[in-house]
Amino acid sequence: MKTFIKIFILFFSVVTFAQVGHLMQGVGAVNMSMGGAATAQPLDINGALQWNPAALSTFKGKILSVNIGAFSGSPELSSKLPAGMLGPGAPAVSGTTKDDKGISPMPSIAYVWGKADSKHTYGVSAFGISGFGVKFPEEANNPMSPTFNPMINSNPINYPQAAGGFGLLHSDYMLLQLGFSYAYEISKKVSIGFSPTLNYANLQLGPNPTANPSMAGYPYTDKTPAFGYGGQVGIFYQGDNGFKLGANYKSPQYFTDFNFENTYLDGSKGDNSFNMNYPAVYSVGAGYSTNNFDFALDYRHVDYSNTNGFDQSGWTQFGSVKGFGWEDIQILSMGVQYKGINKLPLRVGYTYSSNPIKPELAFFSTPATAIIKNAYQFGFGYEFSDQLTLNGVYHHGDSNGSTAGPMYNPMMAGPTNPLGAIPGSEVSYKMTTDLLMIGFSYKLN
Repeated sequence: MKTFIKIFILFFSVVTFAQVGHLMQGVGAVNMSMGGAATAQPLDINGALQWNPAALSTFKGKILSVNIGAFSGSPELSSKLPAGMLGPGAPAVSGTTKDDKGISPMPSIAYVWGKADSKHTYGVSAFGISGFGVKFPEEANNPMSPTFNPMINSNPINYPQAAGGFGLLHSDYMLLQLGFSYAYEISKKVSIGFSPTLNYANLQLGPNPTANPSMAGYPYTDKTPAFGYGGQVGIFYQGDNGFKLGANYKSPQYFTDFNFENTYLDGSKGDNSFNMNYPAVYSVGAGYSTNNFDFALDYRHVDYSNTNGFDQSGWTQFGSVKGFGWEDIQILSMGVQYKGINKLPLRVGYTYSSNPIKPELAFFSTPATAIIKNAYQFGFGYEFSDQLTLNGVYHHGDSNGSTAGPMYNPMMAGPTNPLGAIPGSEVSYKMTTDLLMIGFSYKLN
């Protein structure tokens, strides 16, 4: 336990910089390489701790797992305005801005212990389970520039706020979850488990659309923390013929408000609060194992539509944003592990996720564009000894096209145009992601 705490403190200083997409499909190199499927196929302690603590009963002794990855996202933000929007006779304008945020670290650490002759197994974990982050620079060729040329492509959503855009669009969100897990073996085939969780989140927005705008536009914020709590409970069945079943419920993670200290473009100050919880996740899974293969299949339902910060949409009467307005999503995870090569298991995984963003509300999620529909994983392990195993994974994801919808302006909102849609306008975004991760699992006894 002391070893875990020391490593946790070291990793905590790193995880606060991680940007990994909204809902992590998996945790650690093994679970990621299986597409995140682990509700009924606990190949390592990370997958069990994240997706079904009841499956911890399959692990005995003291096991430490540490993973670190290098994550890179490549979002692109595009928009267009019809002819005449920049003045009489002005041509239509359109353009694309690429993110320049760079590579982010992605760590995880877990520790499990339980005696071989005991029905009780315990675990503790520190995972970065959610996040997003973009940095779209201000458009240089904009109407406020003396060298503005409307005949050259430009991205109007990144025009300065004084010209009707966002200017520099920057977001930075991270959620670190600390879990304490317990599994009880009811019989040789059935186990139950639960895990209370504590959470730390950090959010930075620029501009901050949750604040009321002033004559100078929307403000920018520094990183602001929030703290949360929740839990999960699961059940796991393991048959004599290699067939396994599992189910798990992760409650919403209830957070304190983000209390933003805002700075407007004219230097004036202000503050506002915004509450954003983490959604409930329902998981069911099946697994099957033979001498040479392990198969895993998970289905998840993510309840965004009943989660604070995501359940509302549109503008308040003061011109601030009520929320993201996301829909529930469905996730399908599957993976195969081949064990036919001595000391060198090979893994392949696939993850499908539906899109929570309604096209008509795409504009409100421009700070959070990390929507990945298809993800492909390839991984391996190398068993140095009975105690030490090294694991690695490569991930590639894509959004399978763009999420697109109209641009809005709260000053144009009215009874017949409640969101203030700009006629003939469009905003869209798409992205790809890549991840290289390595980790090790060490049996302390």
